[in-house]
Amino acid sequence: MSPDAESRFSAYLMAERNASRHTLASYSADFRDFASFIAPGGGSVDWAKVSKADVRNYLLKLGSSGASPATVRRRLSSLRSLYRFLAREGYVEDDPTRSLHGPKLSRRLPKVLAPQEMERFLSCPGKAAAEGAVPVAEAARDSAVFEFLYSTGCRVSEATGLCWGSIDLRRGTAVVVGKGSKERLVILGAQAKAALGRWRDVSGGGEPSAPVFASRTGKALSPRDVERRMKFYLAMASLPLDVTPHKLRHSFATHLLVGGADPRRVQAMLGHANLSTTQIYPHVSVERLKSEYARSHPRA
Repeated sequence: MSPDAESRFSAYLMAERNASRHTLASYSADFRDFASFIAPGGGSVDWAKVSKADVRNYLLKLGSSGASPATVRRRLSSLRSLYRFLAREGYVEDDPTRSLHGPKLSRRLPKVLAPQEMERFLSCPGKAAAEGAVPVAEAARDSAVFEFLYSTGCRVSEATGLCWGSIDLRRGTAVVVGKGSKERLVILGAQAKAALGRWRDVSGGGEPSAPVFASRTGKALSPRDVERRMKFYLAMASLPLDVTPHKLRHSFATHLLVGGADPRRVQAMLGHANLSTTQIYPHVSVERLKSEYARSHPRA
């Protein structure tokens, strides 16, 4: 693919697909891997001459080398997106990915913490501070971030991007920015509100533009920072260390559904669609959502 075509495809992803830098990097890595299969010596690839057999053989090679079905399907999806763009822009005449299908995915239930395990985990920052293992301010921040993640089901990137101006502790809500720069309203349970209030008081935070979950220097925590803090408390709670912040999102959804919440409302809380309260739920007010949340969430 020529540099011009490559740059135009990246521009297309950003402008029309609203792709993040992470997504762009993922596409780029997929294309490099495919290119190394087509031209193992590091030569350039003539994308117009790639055949359906080339793509099929690449997918077979991925499978035989141990790549998961999800990885194989993602690589095929990346190539399909590329060739649709190349065909639309006139760089190629034929799409070699057309009619090709990736391997079927096996259904796996997401790993979640049981409510009792979640209680044990969420109590750890307070215990760590009481024992002198973690500074009081740091423990207050850690408690706030994990209570927030479990209370809202937010992605860790949504939490680390949160500013104080997006939180309404009195009302018990927050506005987060999710995938595709889409905003959604999330509900804060009583425990999360209390933890956020303690963290705000200890840190002296609250400026609207300031990050909610920040280090001692005032810089926003990164998702990796949150993951490292989580592993510390998982070890303290004698819980599996492979539990990630995203598993708190799975736990949030599972516990709500087990508690009897409407799956459509849980979908709204998770932000799995382009949701607007007035468009998707024209007869459901914020107070009614909060009522269902309070009935279903273990720490509401």
